[in-house]
Amino acid sequence: MQEASQDQSPASARPALGSLAMLWRFARHYPGRIAGALLALIVSSAATLAIPSGFRLVIDRGFMGGGDISRWFEYLLMIVVVLAIASAMRFYFVSWLGERVVADIRTATQANLLRQAPRFFEENRPSEIASRMTADTAIVEQVVGSTVSVALRNMVTGIGGLIYLFALAPKLAALLLLGIPVILIVLVGLGRRVRGLSRASQDRLADVGTITTEVLGAMKIVQAFGQEQREAERFAGTVQNSFDTARQRIRLRAIMTALVIGLVFGSITAVMWQGALDVAAGRLSGGSIAAFVLTGGLVAGAFGSLSESWGDLLRGAGAASRLDELMQVQPDIVAPSTPTAIPAAREGGRLSFDQVHFHYPTRPDQAALNGITLDIRAGETVAVVGPSGAGKSTLIQLAQRFYDPDSGAVRLNGVALPDADPAALRAVMAMVPQDSVIFAASARDNLRYGRWDASDEQIWEAARAANAESFLRALPQGLDAYLGEGGARLSGGQRQRLSIARALLRDAPILLLDEATSALDAESERLVQDALGRLMQGRTTIVIAHRLATVRAADRIVVLDEGRIVEEGDHAALIAQGGLYARLAALQFQDAVA
Repeated sequence: MQEASQDQSPASARPALGSLAMLWRFARHYPGRIAGALLALIVSSAATLAIPSGFRLVIDRGFMGGGDISRWFEYLLMIVVVLAIASAMRFYFVSWLGERVVADIRTATQANLLRQAPRFFEENRPSEIASRMTADTAIVEQVVGSTVSVALRNMVTGIGGLIYLFALAPKLAALLLLGIPVILIVLVGLGRRVRGLSRASQDRLADVGTITTEVLGAMKIVQAFGQEQREAERFAGTVQNSFDTARQRIRLRAIMTALVIGLVFGSITAVMWQGALDVAAGRLSGGSIAAFVLTGGLVAGAFGSLSESWGDLLRGAGAASRLDELMQVQPDIVAPSTPTAIPAAREGGRLSFDQVHFHYPTRPDQAALNGITLDIRAGETVAVVGPSGAGKSTLIQLAQRFYDPDSGAVRLNGVALPDADPAALRAVMAMVPQDSVIFAASARDNLRYGRWDASDEQIWEAARAANAESFLRALPQGLDAYLGEGGARLSGGQRQRLSIARALLRDAPILLLDEATSALDAESERLVQDALGRLMQGRTTIVIAHRLATVRAADRIVVLDEGRIVEEGDHAALIAQGGLYARLAALQFQDAVA
């Protein structure tokens, strides 16, 4: 999907409106609404075309025929009432369809995104995806809820009007048709270029959203390093690129509109000229030429408006293709057709890594793990230490099957992870990440993310064990307090303790701690370590940590460096070896003394 933002992507090479077929997949689930919209559209177009006929009767039979003129004006008023009601019904049905289809597209797209492995979001910017979910769906809503209806109405009105023109004056109507092929050539020829520019315009708009999200999310860093002016210039450049692309699209659409309207109304004027000569010669009645002029104006307006609708449809096709890419992408990590059940272990679970080699998709030239073989027994606590970039967090990500190794195997209780259902695998694990993830929701919902059916009593028990109870009770609304985006209303240590409480609440047999105490002060860390010590009993635990307070409590310490296991043993044995672990410990003690 990386090519999605390129103007020459496969999507942009599709037939002009082929991408709109995706919209039909969702709209067809509501046949009653579609039928109502089509019926209202046909009735409103028929009523529109009946108005010139009414004026013809008023002129020929009212003014010229000497009859009851009020009767024909009553006929006209009846047509207007029908037109008003049918137009209102058409607006209701198509607007409802637009909102419903967009809601369904957003739901389907989000559901498919939730199936994707982390690799997908490394290769595709979440902010660009968010732009598709907002800006592109807004365009789709306009297309389904307005443009398609207007285009169909203009087509029905135009075609119906042409039929009526042939009934009124075949010769004049035939002359009028001579200009239609030229109009169609203009629409098709320029329309392809408009579609390509429409897609490019949406891509540039996504770039604007990406920079906005990135800079606003890092505002403290931007201001701390005095980069406001540079970021303003970078944003202005991106906005200018978006404007330049939109300007090209607008200019091309303006040219297309001018050509189509000029050709249509030029043809109408030439035909009316001939019609006036026919009236003067007595070959047409005054009512007939009046009806022809009015109908010709409606036909001209209908086909002229089609040029604008065509441009909107092309823009909608570009947006639909970008959304369809998100819905069609297949996840890298899927459950097998017949998953193997993970047998229960007496205490926790046994995790084993057998000759595991792994490269991150975004760093194919750098090995994250290089031939790792590690057997973690049920109920054992293993601490994994090493310098930054050694591959410590990668072990946890492979254990949760966020990625599959390039070679080798990872097993849980003897079952190779690709043979199990990823959901079942992750259900027996609790995770505390290095960077706390707090949702823009209440404290209760953030804690219940570990176990959604937990009671308030269980929530408070977990919070108490993680040393989070005091600050949670101090919040204005307690568990109902809104924590802000990313937990902005909490300190770093409070966010980390909330993450620990969430993992405690999950009460899973396997515990994964990735620098779980990195953001805690000394006193909070001591209390949390006590809680973690109790939590680890009877569970398999992988602890990634630099602080020796956590490492010393482990049954075994594994030292990684450059994706390899370089040392293994308990604290005392590793210190005695005088290797990498001893050097890391010495640096930590030196920092502590300083």
